[in-house]
Amino acid sequence: MAFGLHNSKRKYEYLLEDKDVQRWFDNVARGSLITATVYFRRLGSYCESHKTDPKRLLGHSNSELKKLLLDLVSELEKKKYAGSYVGSNVKALKSWFSHNDIEVSGRIRISGESEAPTLREEKSPDQSELHSVFLAATLQQRSADIIIAHCGFRLETLGDFEGDDGLVISDFPEMELKKGRAIFSKVPTMVVVRPNLSKAGHQYFSFLTSEGCEYVKQYLESRIRSGEKLGPASAIITPKYSFRENKFITTNNIGDLMRTSIRKAGLRVRPYVLRCYFDTQSLIAESKGLLAGDYRKFFMGHKGSIEARYTVNKHRLPDELIEDMREKYRAAAEQFLQTIESGKRQTDQLAGMREQLLFSVEYSDNHS
Repeated sequence: MAFGLHNSKRKYEYLLEDKDVQRWFDNVARGSLITATVYFRRLGSYCESHKTDPKRLLGHSNSELKKLLLDLVSELEKKKYAGSYVGSNVKALKSWFSHNDIEVSGRIRISGESEAPTLREEKSPDQSELHSVFLAATLQQRSADIIIAHCGFRLETLGDFEGDDGLVISDFPEMELKKGRAIFSKVPTMVVVRPNLSKAGHQYFSFLTSEGCEYVKQYLESRIRSGEKLGPASAIITPKYSFRENKFITTNNIGDLMRTSIRKAGLRVRPYVLRCYFDTQSLIAESKGLLAGDYRKFFMGHKGSIEARYTVNKHRLPDELIEDMREKYRAAAEQFLQTIESGKRQTDQLAGMREQLLFSVEYSDNHS
């Protein structure tokens, strides 16, 4: 049979010629579309390079399949592939086997499976480096950068894998759009991640700093001035160009626009490192007694005691607990997250950045 990807009308949605493969893909995708897509490509790559197909693989005995996996590991390791990549290939094949009620017994050992060699030298930026990223960014890029860095979210919260959903205006319950302005009733402001945007499938929230609120405010107001009508269902981050009605940005495109500002600032790190920035700085704040570990885990979408209480109580926590979380976040953020100081100096710095941005926009318009 022919085995390959056929792009359908919607990006990353595939029509598979073999219905059993389609059922496997759909089943894995119910847990994670990204995982399903990676596994699908790994299985397809193996079949192409070994001149076989998924159905023919199932004709082997358990012992033969184990030998097949062991040979694959040796083959990829000889080609100097990272252990994580080798492990991903093995998991993809085992997933296909398991879907067809074939369990390969015994451990398949893979050298360095949990390591990512290309990322060993990558370090989280410090506050001054992050500030340089913000200075190098457009309003769109800066808003994405600071939501990841100061809320601790994953990139897919801003725009999912297919670009079908992402953070929207209503996910900022303490922000109101009024007469062309974005107004925050509370700062740090709450930002809610709905279950379908959460990797673990549960709802949670974090907070966004005063610095972050200012950047998001600038971005949203610039869109309003350009004639865009924003409402509760409007995306917080939209693609620059979109031929789709929903106008959500994909996770890959979020990474691309963040990477642009990071590279302009002279840093050679992945966009995901901005989430690591939140984790690292929050851990420091935790060590100083400013932030509870349970709060940090909850803000990053990890399961724990706060998440359990939030879920059981149908996404409601006592007001006094929420305000304690806000104040602890504020104390940690002022010292370890924000890249500009609070108070008058923050206002002066933001004004300077605003003037710099307006100058660059006018310059671009006059020289385009």
